[in-house]
Amino acid sequence: MSRLYTREELILRRRQWKAEGKKVVFTNGCYDILHPGHIRLLERARSLGDILILALNSDESVHRLKGPSRPFFDERTRAELAMHLEAVDAVTLFGEDTPRELIAVLLPDVLVKGADWSHFIAGREEVEAAGGQVYALPLEPGYSTTDIAGKIIGRRNEERSLRPAVVQAQ
Repeated sequence: MSRLYTREELILRRRQWKAEGKKVVFTNGCYDILHPGHIRLLERARSLGDILILALNSDESVHRLKGPSRPFFDERTRAELAMHLEAVDAVTLFGEDTPRELIAVLLPDVLVKGADWSHFIAGREEVEAAGGQVYALPLEPGYSTTDIAGKIIGRRNEERSLRPAVVQAQ
């Protein structure tokens, strides 16, 4: 199982990994409803190096980016789930809308995002300027947190509309 690091702890650990000659891969996201698309992306990201860091948006950051109904799971729960994933070696939280500041201090060897973010990968300039590589990996078709949430909510509403009305006697 991986570990949840504070920003300061992760910066120190990154220095150790670098001194050990380990290739560090970094990715980030909300990971609000963990699904097979996430798992496969993380596995592909991990295959690009020795250590995979997953930076999760804090609850406040998810709320700003995704709207008032998100996150579905709080940051501690999302971090706990992520720490149990075999592909993930380190988990950290960030409160900004993008992890650019964190990436700039960590300077991972490889930066990975899903192809849906290929138009804007925060930290790209910093990683490439330091000689690192940046990849926009293809997404697993049929998996999207927004679509999954929509299906769940749609089914719930459908089930409610099918329930017989309860009439109370007066």
